[in-house]
Amino acid sequence: MYWISKSIHLLERFRNRLLIFLVILGPGVITMIADNDAGGIATYAVTGSKYGFGLLWIFLILVPMAYYIQEMTVRLGAVTKRGLGEAIFDGFGPFWGWFSLFDLAIINWCTLVTEYIGMTAAMAIFGVPPIITYITVTAILMTVVLSGKYWTFEKITLLFCGFNFVYIPAAFWAMETGSAPAWGEVFKGFYSPDLPQGLTADLLFVVMANIGTTITPWQIFFQQSAVVDKGLDIKDIRFGKIDTLAGSIFTCVVAAFIVITTGAAFYYHNPPILVEDARQTAEAIVPLLPHREGVWARALFGIGLFDAGFLGALCISLATSWAVGEVFGWAHSLNKGVKDAPWFYAIYFFFLASSGAVVLIPKAPLIMITMFVQVIAVTLLPAALLFLILLLNDKALMGEHVNTRWQNTANWSITGFVIIMSTLFGISVLFPGLFGQG
Repeated sequence: MYWISKSIHLLERFRNRLLIFLVILGPGVITMIADNDAGGIATYAVTGSKYGFGLLWIFLILVPMAYYIQEMTVRLGAVTKRGLGEAIFDGFGPFWGWFSLFDLAIINWCTLVTEYIGMTAAMAIFGVPPIITYITVTAILMTVVLSGKYWTFEKITLLFCGFNFVYIPAAFWAMETGSAPAWGEVFKGFYSPDLPQGLTADLLFVVMANIGTTITPWQIFFQQSAVVDKGLDIKDIRFGKIDTLAGSIFTCVVAAFIVITTGAAFYYHNPPILVEDARQTAEAIVPLLPHREGVWARALFGIGLFDAGFLGALCISLATSWAVGEVFGWAHSLNKGVKDAPWFYAIYFFFLASSGAVVLIPKAPLIMITMFVQVIAVTLLPAALLFLILLLNDKALMGEHVNTRWQNTANWSITGFVIIMSTLFGISVLFPGLFGQG
């Protein structure tokens, strides 16, 4: 009887904890999966077609990098009940507060352009003109946030997160093409990469783009504001960390499968096929597979690309609105309607409408914009990281939730790595012959 009673107790305890986790679930998973945005999909597609499986090891590094950075936002948001923009103003003064907001606004606007590039490209696969996509998507994105409830927004967004996994079957189909190597080569890419040309300027650019699309300033601002808007408290930090870890793993798994897809289909093709964006990937993969699988792979890439752009646009616009509202002291919550928070929704709409209009400009260099935005994001990332780490080391602010020695070691190492990569990339631009030809 004792063991039965004990088992029932453990099951009840597990059920209660699972229910608590499901309630907490949201900010971490949404932030990280939305990070596989349209620009990210294009970056991963290019990575696979250029280097095959040779850069898959990056994602083993990016999982802990993403987790350690984002879990700080959970603690800071739950303890202070403030978004990062407001916390920087209070902790470092107006100059650095305005600097961080300006920094965020620029990169967010540029990144939003890439989301619309991805969504219009995805819908073009199905024959929808860019102007129709732009108008329809902007209207839908406004509708999603006008419910006046954070919980409604979160449920809808989690539903869209599920579509991010459509790239996984596409990878298995790509590995069945005649030119694709065995799965052993995929696993080798995680621990023994083959990079025949060595360190080149092009390799640095691609690595920087992958880091920049996986760890971005908007994520830091978005997740902390989402934690605050959802009303998470100190007691929720533990499950918030699990939520963030799950999101970090999910986003890198999906990214790796996209690289596997394009690497198998294009890099190992004879002759190799170099793709420049996700739409070209969807079109190019069709003749390489049997008819049914090819059509499905094309459709899945189109659906996944649209979903990635939609999620990215939704979260990035909200990150900006939250930050601006915090700095100016305006009402800035999804739990308030338009009448109570007019500027919050006005900023949200302005960023969507103005950035989306760029894709309608004739002959705009959309592919180049997409890749360079990822690189710009990683070069601006160290500033946001420095503010975040310094705030998490403020004992008076964080109390017992201040960074531990191990957390500081991990986070300062990540920041140092990003700074070194940014510096190397800058040197490669100034002295293109230094790292050879890529």
